[in-house]
Amino acid sequence: QVQLVESGGGLVQAGGSLTLPCVASERTFSSYAMAWFRSAAGKERMFVAAIWRRPAVSTYYADSVKGRFNISRDNAKNAVSLQMNSLKPEDTAAYYCAAGTRASLDGGAYDYWGQGTQVTVSS
Repeated sequence: QVQLVESGGGLVQAGGSLTLPCVASERTFSSYAMAWFRSAAGKERMFVAAIWRRPAVSTYYADSVKGRFNISRDNAKNAVSLQMNSLKPEDTAAYYCAAGTRASLDGGAYDYWGQGTQVTVSS
């Protein structure tokens, strides 16, 4: 059982930046594909970014965040981070870290989820 704990959420003005760390309890963390999803109030959960390492380290971003967000991982620390720049009010959501054995844009492919951290961007 992998436990994921997100942090780093908060209130930020439009144009600002936040970094969301996610720490995993599992020592085999490096073998998992990791992703971030977000869920705005009254809306479906949406894919934000993913990172995986087979056959090579690769990343993928939703079009809405491409060029503004960066996902990275530190396997030595069992951690994945989402660096968010140039934040917009429409980025306001609860952000969730997820881990799975394969990378996917579909949340159903991920086996483990964190509890979420709220990000609020004011205009």
